Amino acid sequence: MKTIMTTALALVASALVYAPAQAANSEAQSKQQLLQLEDVFQLEYASNPAIHPSGDYTVFVRNFMNIMADRKQGNLWRVNNKGELRPLTGGDAQDHSPTWSPDGKQLAFVSNRSGSNQIHLYWTDTREHAPITRLTSSPSNLSWSPDGKWLAFTMFTPQHKAAPVSLPGKPQGANWAEPPRYIDKDNYRADGAGYTPDGYSQIYVVPTTGGSPRQLTFGDYNHGGALAWSADAKQLIFSANSHADAFEQPNNSELYQLTLATGDIQQLTDRQGPDHSPVISPDGKKLAWLGYDDTYKSYQLTHLYVMDLSGQSPKLLTQDFDYSVGQVKWADDSRGLYFAYDREGKGHIAYQNLNGKRRVLSDSMGGLSYSRPYSGGQFDVSSSGDLVYTLASANRPADLVLQTSKITRKLTALNDDLLNHKTLARIEEIWYDSSVDDNKIQGWIAYPPNFDPTKKYPLILEIHGGPHTAYAGSFAAEIQLMAAQGYVVLYTNPRGSTSYGEKFAQEIHHNYPSHDYNDLMDGVDALISKGFIDEQRLYVTGGSGGGVLTAWIVGHTDRFAAAVVAKPVINWYSFVLTADMYNYFSKYWFPGKPWEHQEHYMKYSPISYVGNVTTPTMLLTGEADHRTPISESEQYYQALKLAGVETAMVRVPDAPHGIYARPSNLMAKVAYILHWFEQHQPSAN
Repeated sequence: MKTIMTTALALVASALVYAPAQAANSEAQSKQQLLQLEDVFQLEYASNPAIHPSGDYTVFVRNFMNIMADRKQGNLWRVNNKGELRPLTGGDAQDHSPTWSPDGKQLAFVSNRSGSNQIHLYWTDTREHAPITRLTSSPSNLSWSPDGKWLAFTMFTPQHKAAPVSLPGKPQGANWAEPPRYIDKDNYRADGAGYTPDGYSQIYVVPTTGGSPRQLTFGDYNHGGALAWSADAKQLIFSANSHADAFEQPNNSELYQLTLATGDIQQLTDRQGPDHSPVISPDGKKLAWLGYDDTYKSYQLTHLYVMDLSGQSPKLLTQDFDYSVGQVKWADDSRGLYFAYDREGKGHIAYQNLNGKRRVLSDSMGGLSYSRPYSGGQFDVSSSGDLVYTLASANRPADLVLQTSKITRKLTALNDDLLNHKTLARIEEIWYDSSVDDNKIQGWIAYPPNFDPTKKYPLILEIHGGPHTAYAGSFAAEIQLMAAQGYVVLYTNPRGSTSYGEKFAQEIHHNYPSHDYNDLMDGVDALISKGFIDEQRLYVTGGSGGGVLTAWIVGHTDRFAAAVVAKPVINWYSFVLTADMYNYFSKYWFPGKPWEHQEHYMKYSPISYVGNVTTPTMLLTGEADHRTPISESEQYYQALKLAGVETAMVRVPDAPHGIYARPSNLMAKVAYILHWFEQHQPSAN
């Protein structure tokens, strides 16, 4: 009897120990079913698809997050038309821009795997790869000559200038301060690059057997963008703004033809507006390119043009088309072109004959913006017309899809190992009426995992930047991480957004922010009417243009419990005079220079309404941001302090405008946003 009692007591004790352990394990498993901040480092996505000339397989960049380096990196992989994967390169490197030789025997790409960015070649017969250059700057815009003997590329080429002042009297070995930086050029810094050295982007060629690169251009202007070879490999077509008034007319680029043997340059286009992205037809007779007639609007449609290579008979192919065109590729028979465009937040691929007939081939391209749900994707087309493109999906970053006349097949599933066992937010597209006019506004709802429509949920309104960009219903880590913490997230495309026609985008020309504020509030009201939103727990955030609108919102309503203003413009006057693209912003976004239109600038500046703000508002900006400099956030932070409004400022060290470029910064951004909202739950007040 004693033995039985002892055994029973031991079993009870064991159960008491086991039950908490089992509960803790169950809780941990339940947590792991939701997307966590640290999962950002496990995300992958496909980009830069390049179909082999045979059409049998595609090489692409498999992007991944290096947790030790805190960097996004990428290796080259190949996938055949059945979906079988094989690596071409590996290791901790950034490989990108894969470009096939005309015969398909070699693949050129750019990589930093040899210590600095160089042109590398991959040979299909031996499966070896190696650098063929020893360049002093990073190459870009790789282009094979039709005979496969040369690679053309662009590269920044410095022009060393001696400082105008040299201090006398420095003893040998003395440790003096760094000398002052003397600046007298127009555009002297760029977001993501910092203070730019003196020099310009020039065009080079290098033999594909390796050797010394040859510089072909020497002008005091940037020779940038795509390079197109003539059929006989004797000329190159490029785009540049070589006009004497280029600083005052930053969009006025032209197409030029460069003769390699002599260095002679002939101008092919001549109009007020950008001409860029030249592509020569396979038969060598016609030139396609992109551009528009500049009317100095903040948003203008990019059109597709074709003309004879001689420069005769230019023709506008998309005159009747209300969407901007990009990624132009000729059909193999030279009778038509493929191009991409965004419509209502979806990435489309179309084919158009030279006679004007057009047909849509896909509306599923996208998925490249893994942080926030922006539209935009990439595609390639084979000689037989088969497509490979990046797939826009609500629950996965970009994978690759093969589309032929007979099948549509998903070729990759890069994140299934991470996300198949996760419960993600369900994404639902909505349309709602504008209270201002007859516009219909598009948006998406992210429902938290295990959503119960009978309960009340807090709402985050998340606003896109640009302002001339568009959100899509595709995967976004930031949205998913917010929803995983129990928030319903609403993100929309208010007026000013692209992919809804030129008129819709231009409604904020010299008028921003304005009725886009109403579009956002209408979206919040539409969601509240569904019955599952707690109106006491409304929150708002956005970055860049979304930061502008967030600051505008808290200056015009007190309905939100808290706000996070990320990388904003607060004062348009100071913004134009401190941003990197100041000559563009002052000309295209405003009726004139700040001191000539001070009333207009201040009317649309959130700083003008800071006296109305009562909402607890946090600022978040990268300290190396030259697009919306951190001085904008500092102004608002100090103004809110003076106004007695609860505020905080998060400064991200060394981060440019694209904060998410380093994965840990993406995590930190979301964590601070959620922290601020959690600190301002109404129940805690």
